[in-house]
Amino acid sequence: MSRAIDIPAADGTIDAHIFTPAGAAGPLPAVVLFTDIGGLRPCYHEKAQQIADNGYAVLMPNVYYRDARGPVVPEGKSFRDPEVRPTLLEYAGHLTPEAQSRDFLALLDGIDGAAEFAAGKLGVVGYCMTGAFALRIAAEHPDRVAAAAGFHSARLAGADDPNSPVQVVGSIAGRVYLGHADQDELLPAEQIARLDEALAKAGVHFTTELYKGAAHGFTAKDAPAYDATADALHHKRLVMLLEETL
Repeated sequence: MSRAIDIPAADGTIDAHIFTPAGAAGPLPAVVLFTDIGGLRPCYHEKAQQIADNGYAVLMPNVYYRDARGPVVPEGKSFRDPEVRPTLLEYAGHLTPEAQSRDFLALLDGIDGAAEFAAGKLGVVGYCMTGAFALRIAAEHPDRVAAAAGFHSARLAGADDPNSPVQVVGSIAGRVYLGHADQDELLPAEQIARLDEALAKAGVHFTTELYKGAAHGFTAKDAPAYDATADALHHKRLVMLLEETL
């Protein structure tokens, strides 16, 4: 079950979707799902519904709303195609930490104003580039975010990168789960270690897990790297995190 929703934001109007279990009665705990670099598309609608079916109301925003409404990758194309990828990289470049912060405020207001969402704390999950979004919203809104998860996340702890979320994780109050792809060139071992150290020093309750043999993008059914076994484990871990925190 899903419906489209428009959320006013400082930089425009965020087009988004709300997913709930079939036959849901009354408001449910909120979960925000940020898509990977490919944006809104069928496999993420399926992912959002799968989470919702466990008893949650899931908000999935179009992270590229500043540049395009709805899906960005044309039907039949892949975000890896050479004629598509430059556009995605351009749009992703607009998602600075400051832009993310403005969007977070809008999304929280949207949750507060929609009947599907119960009052109280929420969970958030990001994939690929938006694993960083999940950590950042948890850090900026510790009073709202009870759980933050990231899967096959990218560039979470670059050395001397002032825009890296590793710089802000010290203010996270909720639980954190990070499921990393084995041998991920977008998140090498030294970045995983740097982030783990920062979370540990800050006293954050976190879990890091390496998905052995899985490649970057292992949860995306439309990606060559899709791994059904790793994807099933990712869903199991995410549902456990949400159940224990929400």
